[in-house]
Amino acid sequence: MSRSLAVTCSALWFASSLVAQSRYPTTRRDTTADTYFGTRVPTPYRWLEDQNAPEVAAWVDSENAVTFHYLDGVTLRGAFKDRLTTLWNYARVTVPDRPVRGGALFFTKNSGLQSQSPIYKQTAPGSRPTVVLDPNTLSPDGSTALSTWSVSPDGRYMAYGLSPGGSDWRELHIRVLATGKDLPDTVRWAKFSGASWTNDGKGFFYSRFPAPAPDQVLTASPLNQKVYYHTLGTPDSADQLIFAQPDHPDWYVSGFVTEDGKYLILSYGNATDRNHLSYADLGDPMHPNVTAEVKPLFTAYDASYRVIGNLHNTFFVRTTNGAPKAKIVAVDPADPAPDKWRVVVPEGPDAIEGAVMAGGRLIVQDLSDVKSRLRIFSTEGRAIGEVPLPGIGSVSGLSGRSDTPELYYSFASFLRPPTVYRFDLISRKTSSFQPPHVAFNAAAYETKQVFYTSKDGTRVPMFVTSKKGIALDGSHPTVLYAYGGFDINITPAFSPVVAVWLEHGGVYAVPNLRGGGEYGEAWHHAGMLEKKQNVFDDFIAAAEYLIQAGYTSSAHLAIHGYSNGGLLVGAVEDQRPELFAAAYPGAGVMDMLRYQDFTAGKGWVSEYGSSADSAQFSYLIKYSPVQNVKAGTCYPATIITTADHDDRVVPSHSYKFAAALQAAQACDKPALIRVDTKTSHGYMPTDKRIAELSDIWAFTGWNTGMR
Repeated sequence: MSRSLAVTCSALWFASSLVAQSRYPTTRRDTTADTYFGTRVPTPYRWLEDQNAPEVAAWVDSENAVTFHYLDGVTLRGAFKDRLTTLWNYARVTVPDRPVRGGALFFTKNSGLQSQSPIYKQTAPGSRPTVVLDPNTLSPDGSTALSTWSVSPDGRYMAYGLSPGGSDWRELHIRVLATGKDLPDTVRWAKFSGASWTNDGKGFFYSRFPAPAPDQVLTASPLNQKVYYHTLGTPDSADQLIFAQPDHPDWYVSGFVTEDGKYLILSYGNATDRNHLSYADLGDPMHPNVTAEVKPLFTAYDASYRVIGNLHNTFFVRTTNGAPKAKIVAVDPADPAPDKWRVVVPEGPDAIEGAVMAGGRLIVQDLSDVKSRLRIFSTEGRAIGEVPLPGIGSVSGLSGRSDTPELYYSFASFLRPPTVYRFDLISRKTSSFQPPHVAFNAAAYETKQVFYTSKDGTRVPMFVTSKKGIALDGSHPTVLYAYGGFDINITPAFSPVVAVWLEHGGVYAVPNLRGGGEYGEAWHHAGMLEKKQNVFDDFIAAAEYLIQAGYTSSAHLAIHGYSNGGLLVGAVEDQRPELFAAAYPGAGVMDMLRYQDFTAGKGWVSEYGSSADSAQFSYLIKYSPVQNVKAGTCYPATIITTADHDDRVVPSHSYKFAAALQAAQACDKPALIRVDTKTSHGYMPTDKRIAELSDIWAFTGWNTGMR
């Protein structure tokens, strides 16, 4: 027996003994069923959808007890947590914002292990930043999250949002920056919204929903979102209604004020690949008419439209209208017909991710085979050059002002932590802004980009990061991570837990599946609705490539995904359970027949389809993770995570999948669920984040033969 096989067998024996000692709680099954177009679909775990039921709370406690008993026996867990804590402990900043021309910079900075990052103000280059707001003082356990913040254009106030347990609900407050004291203003029931100030600093636009019933705060569907204007010093009950779409209650609506304060731009719809745009001319920015008439710009609902900025009465718009990889056009709002557009940046071979106006220029962010590039154009469309980047990786957080010749951005790779840079548009010089220092020897590792062929012949890119010079003998514990949906690009990014994984001899692979926007709208459309199976096929083909290339084998291969990526992992382990040793579906959308009945789910119908439609039901039922768990199957060792305050992908998705998997599992590989408290879909205090990641990755390592 080879050493690697002996280690694997030892791991499997020990894992089996842990599961035997940790019997799953008895999960009640009932006879509930739904009928869709003549097809009866049992739903034996429907009762787990009631988050307020004592029986569900008791079930969660019992499941957590089993999970933590198992994890207590995983010896990698302590080593992972200790090393992850060390690597996490480095100072890092976000891209700064300069709300006032020539004024102070505002940014967040975490000293290393703070639960949340305080907001800082820096008045001049080289000056000592001062704390504007420290969210770590808001709650003793860090459960109240700072979810949004925005400084007024006059530099006097800051609106900031607080979310209990990291919920998507936000309560907005106003801080007086000169005193550090808050005004009595409280704006309730904002969600998926920030605050966009008028230039006079007297108020802001925001989006909110009607107040939910007290017992449905975390479960109610977000319907009838509207844009309001809040005037400082008044109660939120007096806020002025600006815009609504009563004929489309499931649409999201949002608004922002252009930098010059002259226009309010409104975007609305319920799809990721198309939207409506309207605008209001606010008049004099220092005496704005906040109730000015809202006029349509683009209402055909045929493409994506995003206003980058304006120059007087010309809007610069990134759009996919007639350009699947996007283009930038100049539009006169008084005559916005497409035949009157002036193309500023034409569609090219690479997808245009976004753009910003800085120093009278357009800075355009492209994605070339999933690697970032920044090009500079005049507002007339003349190519001026590029912003030099420090390597192959990802740009994020473009920040600039039309009246200030500087650009801030963040750059990262799988081996380089996010670093903020300032680019001077006049001198063309780049300087770092408070660069990070991580106790990780990146020089020992490398990232390669490879291309593989999916089931239908599509060429798919993948990044593979590992120690330099590893033997391609199939022995390496490997994590395959992906997302594949909602036009979201998965680009190179640094993670301390991946660094720990690499230090333990692991390989980390990230394929860019269809469903994302890495190659424009055509790539996205090829992985949505009835074509969602392409995403799963791309993921399976990535696993097969890694095995064939010798990076790993089925005994050492794990799959990870979160949210829509959790759905990906759940579907793929249903379809190819023998291909993987371990699986981590985090907060996944696991019941594709009922997801639209909860919280934000209605907003995903344009991406997934709905079981209320017979044609869409016919493909959803084929891959929905909960409904496709089959009794008598040996599934990979699985650890599922969710949070009790997750009001985006409600925890019952994970509860039902865990119950089904435990009932069906035909071998000794564990099927566990880890439920966190006072956290949400996107927020978790640092100490809890480190604990959860340590558990997930130690579990993964343990079940892929890592020692």
